[in-house]
Amino acid sequence: MERPKVIFLDAVGTLFGVKGSVGKIYSQIALEFGVEVSAEILDQTFTQSFKAAPPPIFPDAELHDIAQLEFEWWRSIAVNTFEKAGVISKFSDFSSFFGELYIHFGTAEPWFIYPDVVQSLSNWQHLGIELGVVSNFDSRIYSVLQSLGLNEFFKTVTISTQVGAAKPDQKIFAEALEKHECSPESAWHIGDSIVEDYQGAKAAGLRGIWINRN
Repeated sequence: MERPKVIFLDAVGTLFGVKGSVGKIYSQIALEFGVEVSAEILDQTFTQSFKAAPPPIFPDAELHDIAQLEFEWWRSIAVNTFEKAGVISKFSDFSSFFGELYIHFGTAEPWFIYPDVVQSLSNWQHLGIELGVVSNFDSRIYSVLQSLGLNEFFKTVTISTQVGAAKPDQKIFAEALEKHECSPESAWHIGDSIVEDYQGAKAAGLRGIWINRN
């Protein structure tokens, strides 16, 4: 197999994952605001709300508006999550709760790096392969990568909210390739989603590699 010029990697579920579960973290922070609800229920209602949400893309937005749009996109998911769990009325100040929750996920605290990641990134870097992140995450990816000590490996970060297209859309891959002045045939993309990462990359002309983290 020919060595690629660039290897792109997905972020959540590929480089790093959530400690415990999203529901567990939502539950813990809700408790700080006096609202008790089980992590299991929140895991279910979060999954439903996340899947029902539109993709995190804002194609006509000005760059300086994107952070606020991301915040509102996630706030809508959180509202739906706690509404479906039947406890949103128990919050005396949901805005303050959500603000803390949102900041929390922009730190290293809720995340863990998968054990094979650092060694793999180091090996590829030593081989002279350029590395990039291609993710449907939001602008907090920069602070998360930095706080986890992963940012030094990556030459580029390409995210759906800034491109205005989300994986598996070919546009996000094209934008990432352009940053490296790389042809699709000379790039790999590794990710944990068969549709977004593997099939999306293949459709865009890259070598798609699926990683099963389950």
